[in-house]
Amino acid sequence: METIQVNGFSLELQCLPGAPGGRAAPIVFLHEGLGSVAMWRDWPAQVCAATGRGGVVYSRRGYGQSEAVPDVRGSGRLGPDYMHREALDVLPELLALLGIEYPVLLGHSDGGTIALIHAAHFPVRAGIVMAPHVVVEDESVRAIEDARDAYVAGELRQRLTRYHADVDCAFWQWNDVWLSAPFRSFDIRSECRTIQAPLLAIQGEDDPYGTVRQIEEIEPTVGPFAKEVLASCGHSPHRDQPEQTLRAVTRFLAKID
Repeated sequence: METIQVNGFSLELQCLPGAPGGRAAPIVFLHEGLGSVAMWRDWPAQVCAATGRGGVVYSRRGYGQSEAVPDVRGSGRLGPDYMHREALDVLPELLALLGIEYPVLLGHSDGGTIALIHAAHFPVRAGIVMAPHVVVEDESVRAIEDARDAYVAGELRQRLTRYHADVDCAFWQWNDVWLSAPFRSFDIRSECRTIQAPLLAIQGEDDPYGTVRQIEEIEPTVGPFAKEVLASCGHSPHRDQPEQTLRAVTRFLAKID
């Protein structure tokens, strides 16, 4: 595991090798709202092995082993534009430092949203988004309220501790902004419709954090667009239906240089 300095703070980074001599665009993995490098487990390595592409996995600030955000529930509290800041400020700087010009972005949940925003403003080779958020649904808010209750009174905090150096920072920076009144108007549909790169969107039918509307509302994009709706699948297609998800990703990327 490595670290990299991006915009003045330290981020946890993992680089995965591609096929020897391979020239295909590398995959940049963007984690969910409570995710980290470790929470992906070995799935990025499986994707890279199946596609022959190199990969980059990193933990956003405040997650995993990346630098924490001071006073995350006070002066450091995230604003409703936090995913735009990641997509338009942090990710471009990270890609520049790594010498990656045209990545394949593969994002889950918040990471999927960040991928969509970035692809709407910067050139990418392709995008894959799993359970992204393009608008805020009532279902999402209820599920995030349930997560708050499980964190405060249940076992969620204990379960997350193994994945984050500062677990309270990781949880509250995500939960507080999602349950804030200003965030209810979050809406990136108009940005999605300008994406020119090929795009694959995957959604589970049983996702408590969002309905199939989340990927349907991405349309129409300028570039090619494909959707996969998975039965018996919740918010994490790569964990709930790993074989189906890996097949869909591999099939999609086989057409991408």
